Amino acid sequence: MWHKKKYSPLFEWYEESFTALKGVGGAWELPRSKEFLSNLFTQKKCIGAIIIVVIFLAVVLGRIMQVQLIHGDEYRALAEGNRVRIRPLVSERGKIFDHKNKELVENIPTFSITISPGDLPRVAQERTDVLRSIARVIQVPEEDLTATINSFEQYRFEEITIRENIDYESALKMLVDSVDIRGLGIRRQSQREYLFDDSGDTVFEITSTTPYSLSHIVGYESKINPQELERYYAQGYLPTDFIGRTGIEALFEDFLRGDYGKKYVEVDARGVEQFVLAEEPPQPGKHIKLTIDREAQNKLEEILTQYLTLNRKARGSAIAIDPQTGSIIALVSLPAFNSNLFARGISKENYQKLAENEDNPLFNRAISGVYPSGSVIKPFIAAAALEEGVITKNTSFLSTGGIEIGGRFFPDWKEGGHGMTNVVKALAESVNTFFYMVGGGKDTREGLGVKRIGEYLEKFEFGKRLGIELPGEVTGRVPTPEWKKETRNEPWYVGDTYNLSIGQGDLLVTPLQIAYATAALANGGTIFRPRIVEEVIDPISESTQVVEPYALTTPFIDPYNIAIIQEGMRACVQNGSCRALQGLSTPSAGKTGTAQWSNTFDTHAWFTGYAPYKNPTIVVTVLIEEGGEGSATALPVARDFLAWWFEYFKES
Repeated sequence: MWHKKKYSPLFEWYEESFTALKGVGGAWELPRSKEFLSNLFTQKKCIGAIIIVVIFLAVVLGRIMQVQLIHGDEYRALAEGNRVRIRPLVSERGKIFDHKNKELVENIPTFSITISPGDLPRVAQERTDVLRSIARVIQVPEEDLTATINSFEQYRFEEITIRENIDYESALKMLVDSVDIRGLGIRRQSQREYLFDDSGDTVFEITSTTPYSLSHIVGYESKINPQELERYYAQGYLPTDFIGRTGIEALFEDFLRGDYGKKYVEVDARGVEQFVLAEEPPQPGKHIKLTIDREAQNKLEEILTQYLTLNRKARGSAIAIDPQTGSIIALVSLPAFNSNLFARGISKENYQKLAENEDNPLFNRAISGVYPSGSVIKPFIAAAALEEGVITKNTSFLSTGGIEIGGRFFPDWKEGGHGMTNVVKALAESVNTFFYMVGGGKDTREGLGVKRIGEYLEKFEFGKRLGIELPGEVTGRVPTPEWKKETRNEPWYVGDTYNLSIGQGDLLVTPLQIAYATAALANGGTIFRPRIVEEVIDPISESTQVVEPYALTTPFIDPYNIAIIQEGMRACVQNGSCRALQGLSTPSAGKTGTAQWSNTFDTHAWFTGYAPYKNPTIVVTVLIEEGGEGSATALPVARDFLAWWFEYFKES
């Protein structure tokens, strides 16, 4: 049955479309066919139009939802980036000073040409044309420019440096010559200039008479690369940044770099700055004051260079420290390099010269080089033997030129031997036989043995990092039976203990370790952590954070036994292998060493000692690679430096 109310629109349409004319017999008559069809087709068009509109609105609404909800933040950032830019305000990197507040580095103003990748055309051919024009104006190879921009492409609205280290006039001219190129800018930066002497020498040759050994301490900074920026971008680093690479520049990067300021600017469609909306001032980096005395550093380098040249050697290290605090006065590793080469952007040619140099000037021998110690280890073996009761001050052994065990002969350095020898004489004359007996024993005579030797060497911090505030320190090696079995699949023999007792065989030490162990003998038994940073200074508040001396150990050798070792090292100067120190105005003590390491090359030459003999204020340790006998090549370096030091100390 027809329900008019339920289908009223359709019913009404019928009523309007059909005219009910009651004819004879009650028949219905249709209206005219043309009018009916016209009404019918008009209605179908309306329905079709409505469907099309609904589909269109659905598509538009879907796109709006995608833009607003899914990619909203991204598109808003792009829109904002096209209008508002954040220009970084460069912070001043902190300076580095020596112990007497002499600048070791300063910041030289320089300028760079920058561009934001987001300002470049997106159409490939247009982009290529623009880059070609930029490359021509700033005078860099087009392929280098393209590679630089592509490597930082993800930082679209950050400035990246495309030409650096130019004066302001040159930068401005380049900008004028490229006035039609969108997004180019001039950026003021600071270039590090390393001041390692008072000569004002800024020559950047690989070979130079300027003292460069401070480069191993201060280090250098260079341009951040894309991989590093990916790690450090969240910490505020930018594509235009430099970052500390080695030395203090690297280890104290967080203190030195400071914090950028920000300038919020509105730019036009060409990326040209229109208005400054707001500014946040930069915060300068903190200054670092070292324990290093630049004059002492340069003098020690000069003397070491002199004796290397005299003996036709190229590689060596020398360290001077304060035994009462562990503060480093000078730390020299030769050959060295010029930090300014890296700070100014080292050429591939110069870097290749450094990297391929067989003497490896980039290598810090003082903390990273490991060597057999030779006889400079003997004072520490003697201290262990006294402490363990293996010997007393009066214990004597007969030295006849060597000792034989298991069919193998272990010689003294002196043919025929040294005669009856106690610990003081053994240290003065470096008597191997005495230390063979002390270390490994023979027949019924008990020695320390490898286990106790290893324990005491580790107490003196051998085989460990001391914790110097420089990158690259290594541990060296104190060999054990377990180590030998694991690495060589061989058992440990008494002969291995004999070799260990005189600093030969598989024992490896760094010059730094020898210096600090010697300092412990000089100061009464305390081993300090190497202290190379004295203060961290805030340039705004002028407040200082002092880096206090830190003891790694408390004395573990009885003072009486230490006094015996000191007496032996003093006897080395009075009538032993250190007699060359007798001419010093200040009484001193020491120990020489000659370390065999090859059947082909010369032995390494060692010296370690301290002065004054009573209440010592300085320890000097010298290593000359393949230098022969320690008394002939290493000792003279220490002697000449100590002579200079005490005159310099009086004057200052």
